[in-house]
Amino acid sequence: MTLPRSALLSLWLNACLDGTVGVDDFAVEVRAEDPQHLVLGWPGTDGPVRLEQLPSLVTGLGTSARLALPTAGDPLGLGGPPPFNAEAVEAGEAVLIGSQGLIPVLDARTVLWRSTPATPAPLLDPAEEGRQLRQVLLHATNELVRLDVASWSPEIPDLLMNLRHRPGLAVPGRTPPQAIETLERATLCLEIVELARTDDGGAISAHEVGARARCLTDLDVAARRAIVAVCSASLLAS
Repeated sequence: MTLPRSALLSLWLNACLDGTVGVDDFAVEVRAEDPQHLVLGWPGTDGPVRLEQLPSLVTGLGTSARLALPTAGDPLGLGGPPPFNAEAVEAGEAVLIGSQGLIPVLDARTVLWRSTPATPAPLLDPAEEGRQLRQVLLHATNELVRLDVASWSPEIPDLLMNLRHRPGLAVPGRTPPQAIETLERATLCLEIVELARTDDGGAISAHEVGARARCLTDLDVAARRAIVAVCSASLLAS
């Protein structure tokens, strides 16, 4: 169970800016198993910047990191301009800090965060998005059971039954329990969507195929919104 790179960067950078974690912990947790992360094109810098330097560049801007997890047709977390939005949609993720946007690009064994001008979308409310996710997951579970999901993808019922037995996420120590629960539920939902979209499964009619697709789309949207809301929030404000 893991979060996207941009989610880790946003979550841990905000914790670092709040003073709830140190720079070293921030860098270690964002890198995870990646050998190196570098920031390219940040205003006022000359050449690549190490990940450890990013908090000092952001401190004093009076802003926080905001996560974007867009898909085609759903620019979640993005406020423009169009060229940045297009790149972020292609990557499926981005981090917005003030007037700059960062998009991760994997170059050999290094993750490059390319900085370009960008505008964030309005903040989402973590509590509200968490409630919405619970409702959507409940409906989706009932709908997938009705469509006999277990007969075509037995991994999905296993995921639903074992949420409390899954490894925890790498989150800052002062992350509120409700926020952690929301993140864990959201990552579970994204795994379900990924598994279920591999084929048409046991759906035998156009109606069933459509119902299944709508169910998965709703689950995907709710999960991404929940992750964006939590990872864009200040721990001190939670």
